[in-house]
Order: sequence, then C-alpha cells, then structure tokens
Amino acid sequence: MFLTPMGILSFLTQELAIDLGTANTLIIHKEKVVVDEPSIIALERSSGNVIAIGREAMQMYGKENEGIRTIRPLKDGVIADFQAAEHMIRGMIKMMNQRQQWISPQLKMVICIPSGITEVEKRAVKDSAERSGAKEVYLIHEPMAAAVGIGIDVTLPQGNMIIDIGGGTTEIAIIALGGIVCDESIRVAGDEFNLDIVEYMRREHNLLIGERTAEKIKISIGSAVQELENPPEDYAVHGRDLMTGIPKSIHVGYHEIARCLDKSIMKVEEAILRALEQSPPELSADILTNGIWLTGGGALLRGLDKRVSSKTKLRVNIAEDPLRAVVRGTGTALKNIGKFKFLMTA
Repeated sequence: MFLTPMGILSFLTQELAIDLGTANTLIIHKEKVVVDEPSIIALERSSGNVIAIGREAMQMYGKENEGIRTIRPLKDGVIADFQAAEHMIRGMIKMMNQRQQWISPQLKMVICIPSGITEVEKRAVKDSAERSGAKEVYLIHEPMAAAVGIGIDVTLPQGNMIIDIGGGTTEIAIIALGGIVCDESIRVAGDEFNLDIVEYMRREHNLLIGERTAEKIKISIGSAVQELENPPEDYAVHGRDLMTGIPKSIHVGYHEIARCLDKSIMKVEEAILRALEQSPPELSADILTNGIWLTGGGALLRGLDKRVSSKTKLRVNIAEDPLRAVVRGTGTALKNIGKFKFLMTA
C-alpha cells in the first residue's frame, strides 16, 4: 500500500482532544476516549523522576513516605505546577501510545479551558502542551465544549445555559450564535465539596479523614437536598479519632452530607442567578423554553437538578454521561476543526 503525501502527513500526525481537569484528565483519539485518569502524579523527592501517573499515583495520595511526593498539578481549573503538569500530560500520552510504532507522531491538540481563565493561565496551558510534544495547540472554553458535547448547535440564534461543575471550577455560561454572551466562573466545585466534608467530619464527629475518603463519601451518599426519593444507605466512614488518636469507624447518612454541602451549593446558586441577571431579555425567553443544562461530575450530585430548578423556577436537564460531555465536545471540535475553529484560540 502506498501513501500519498497527505496520507503520510495524517499518519505522522496524532490528533488529541484533551479535557485537562482539576480532578480527572480525559483524552480522545479517533473519536474514542483512550485515557480517563485522575489528574495526579507521583515523583521521587530526591531525583524528581516520575514514579506513577493517574490511578496508580492516586493510590499513593495521602499515603506517601518521605521519599515520594504526590502532586495534583491543577488547582481551581488552572495549572498550579507547570513542571508536574508537563510530566503528567507527557505520561498520559505515553499511556495511549504504549503500542506505538517506531516513529513518534507529531501532536495536534485541542484543550478545553475554564471561561474565567486569565491570559497568563492560558499561556501556561499552551506552554505545558507544547513542552509535552504538541506542534499545534488550540484552546476551547469548557462551557462551549460542553454544549457541543451534548449535541447543541451552538451556531444558532438560540440561547442556551450551560452549567459545568468540575473538580476546581463551576463554569456557568449563556451561549448563542457561536459565542458566550455572559458567563460566571467560580472556584467552588467538587474539590470544595470534598473539603466541606473533611471539615464537617472533624467538627461534628471529631474524626480526621483525608480528601480521598471525602471524595468516596460524596460519590456514595452526596446530596444537594435533605429529602431524596431513593435515598442511599448510610456509609461507613473510617478515620482517626481526634480525641484518642485511635482509628475508628462511624456511619453517616446523606442528610448530614446535604447539610455540610449547603453553603457551597448556595454559592453555585448565587452565581447561576448572577448569570441569569446579565442575560439579554431575548435570550432569557430562550432559556425559559430550553431549560438549563448540567454537565461535569457535579451534575451527578443527588438532587442538584431539583435544587437548581427550585431556585431558578426553570427546567434543569442533566446531560447524558455528564463526566464526558466536555471532552466529547472537544473531540467533535477537533474532528470538525474547519467548522468549529471560530470557537478556538490558537
């Protein structure tokens, strides 16, 4: 089989859509999710060599000895540790290229970023991608990628409201005619919910737990409302008793978690109301018809859709597979780069 020059070029170029999230990093290649790993890296303290990335590094988180340190390179949706981010991106690309042929392909990346990101933070994302081997890097805003990912035609003169609750940020945007008309980006999201749970367990039960345990509690019994139709069973929480210093276990119900998350969820609600207040009247009419779309891991918090609906008096829709809505939209934009290039910044 003989390849044309264009065929050779496509063979040597690997196109990747990346959702570089605070909690998880997802990579799409050829319309398939090939990497879905926690955004964390473990390094050897003395040499700085990479020991583990993703799930393997997450197993070490909170259990390190003096020779190992684990780093979450992203904080509040942006890169906090430039070098660790570069190592992590490079390592995750290697994961998908484990069976790669004898030649390293050139990388073309589309990466999604929070809508409230600064120019300096944007530059850090681009630099990390380029130093990881990317020859071409395009950036797309998360709410726009989420809208594309859930099948909304963003070019229409129709207003749609997207709320993407990730690990570090909650992105709220009203979009129409291929652009963001008004948006709110707050640094209250999944990580903040975890910290609320850690603080609540310490304050109310004198029990010290780590962030990983808090994450498990949130997934198992997390709720945004005090009353659920199908409540989860109480969850056994293991930690250290602050009074005696001895490990102990207690059972916690979803009512308690709903109570401890209340203040953070109120901040999300306030940001939603601020975005709605900024919306032009014609777009407000569209949102009344179309409702609000919830994406991101936070969309899976039990009862959140009902709570937001009660606060706004609008219909709230949870996207299908909300965890992957953003990366799916980023992948669609990459596949149809000619059509969606106006959504991206190079």
